[in-house]
This record gives sequence, C-alpha cells and structure tokens, in this order.
Amino acid sequence: MTVTHIVLFAFKKDAQPSDVKDACVQMLALKDNCLHPTSGKPYIVSSQGGLNNSPEGMSDGHEHGFVVEFASVEDRDYYVHKDPSHTKFKDMVIPLVTGVKVVDFEAGVF
Repeated sequence: MTVTHIVLFAFKKDAQPSDVKDACVQMLALKDNCLHPTSGKPYIVSSQGGLNNSPEGMSDGHEHGFVVEFASVEDRDYYVHKDPSHTKFKDMVIPLVTGVKVVDFEAGVF
C-alpha cells in the first residue's frame, strides 16, 4: 500500500528568497536524486509542492507544502532514516526553517 508523506516548512523571516526557492527546488529534486539501495533507481513515486495560497489562515506559519508518495512503508522508512540524498537535503534546509511538520498516512487506514 502506498504511503503519502506530507511536509510543511516554515522558513525563517530573514531567509533569502533565493535560498527558499533553492530549498524548494531541491526538495522536489529528491524524486530523482533518492535512489533505492538495492536497484539504484529512483523510488519516489511522485512529488509535488509549492507556496501556500489557502485563504483559511490555518497554516501556523508553514508557507510551503510538499506531498511525496512512496510505494511502501519500507521505501518511506529508508527515505526518512537512511537515504543519503534526503539526509543531505535535511542538513541544508534545517538552518533555513523555524519549523517543519510531517504527516504520513496510508489511504483509508484510520
């Protein structure tokens, strides 16, 4: 069963717009940069994201959202805990943010 991984970023107010854009581009590039440890091929099923434009005012300062889909819990777990490209991305983005929220789910599992 696929796993949907939702990530929300609250960038620091003094973060340079070019750094924020670069971080977002690099987040989306993980789809191609993260390689399966056995096959050596990209394993992220899909990835999309962008700037919040909700009129509800419920983002709690998290202005950028991303949705990443994995084919399995095992792929998601490798991404979160071991993938070197993801680790490199986290090391780059953490200094730029004041907060990150992550929610993962399998559709229909309540």
